[in-house]
Amino acid sequence: MIRRGYRLHTKNLPGRKKNQASTYIAQKNTLAIIYGIFRALILFGLCFLIVMPIIEKISASFMGFDDYRDRTVVYIPKHFTFSNYAYAFELLEYPLTLAVTFVIVFFSALLQVCVCTLAAYGFSRYNFPLKKILFLSVFVVILVPPQTIFGPLYLNFMFFDVFGVIRLITGNTINLIGRSGGYIVLYAFGMGVKSGLYIYMLHQYFRTMPKDLEDAADVDGCGRFRTFAQIVLPDTVPMVVSCFLFSFVWQWTDSLYTSLFLSKLHVISAQLLSLEGRFAEMWQRRYPLEMMPSPQMTVAAGILMCLGPLILIYIFAQRTFVQSISQTGLKM
Repeated sequence: MIRRGYRLHTKNLPGRKKNQASTYIAQKNTLAIIYGIFRALILFGLCFLIVMPIIEKISASFMGFDDYRDRTVVYIPKHFTFSNYAYAFELLEYPLTLAVTFVIVFFSALLQVCVCTLAAYGFSRYNFPLKKILFLSVFVVILVPPQTIFGPLYLNFMFFDVFGVIRLITGNTINLIGRSGGYIVLYAFGMGVKSGLYIYMLHQYFRTMPKDLEDAADVDGCGRFRTFAQIVLPDTVPMVVSCFLFSFVWQWTDSLYTSLFLSKLHVISAQLLSLEGRFAEMWQRRYPLEMMPSPQMTVAAGILMCLGPLILIYIFAQRTFVQSISQTGLKM
């Protein structure tokens, strides 16, 4: 009886395994389908949140003044026009503004990347007093929004002084508000837009690099700066390119530091802030007897004209940007 029961049990066992396997596969496939649907919904929602404001700006930029007051017009304008782009081109003084913005942003991004690279290399390779406290301040710069320190920053640059030396020599402090000199000082000392993030990214990258080549160069008599410039820096090009592109984009659209230091220059973010007022002055000067329409369509066209150069830069630098990001991810 024991042997017979054993035979019956083993005889039915493969069938149970098949049923269990099929049930497990069905459950796994069901969970995979549910996860795929959930992931697709999340990605669609994120893409919708990112793309929808751009679609609204594109739609508004081609609307006529009557379309904006017409509640039946949602996304497709009834009176398709390019006049909003013509007004924005004129009011922004687009060629001059584009050239000035590109020069300022390019050199300030280059300065910021150079300073952040040197600071990150120093934090990753050398020990010095108060190193941990100074590196903690890098995290503070990342976590604290720049709007929080706007008041102290304004006062420091309104009465700019270096340990009382300027007041001792000249008898007074220097006002750097509304001057490009304050903007250069800000980026030269690692306090620009997202500087803390770039220092942290480059620091993590330097930590993963082996020190053997640097030690060999030190034995051969190569100085520290030459070792950094000829041995370390070429291997850091992917991360440096990433930081430079991020810095360029963020500075191009920055309005906080621009309004503080570059409000008198033809910078595109500062010009966008005053675009509504410029539109009102233009309309009252040209059409004083007509009711002024809403300037939102012209502002939408100006925003798209501000984003246009960034899109072109990304199209041409896409391969380099993606390659730098992929190599950075592998390295880190």
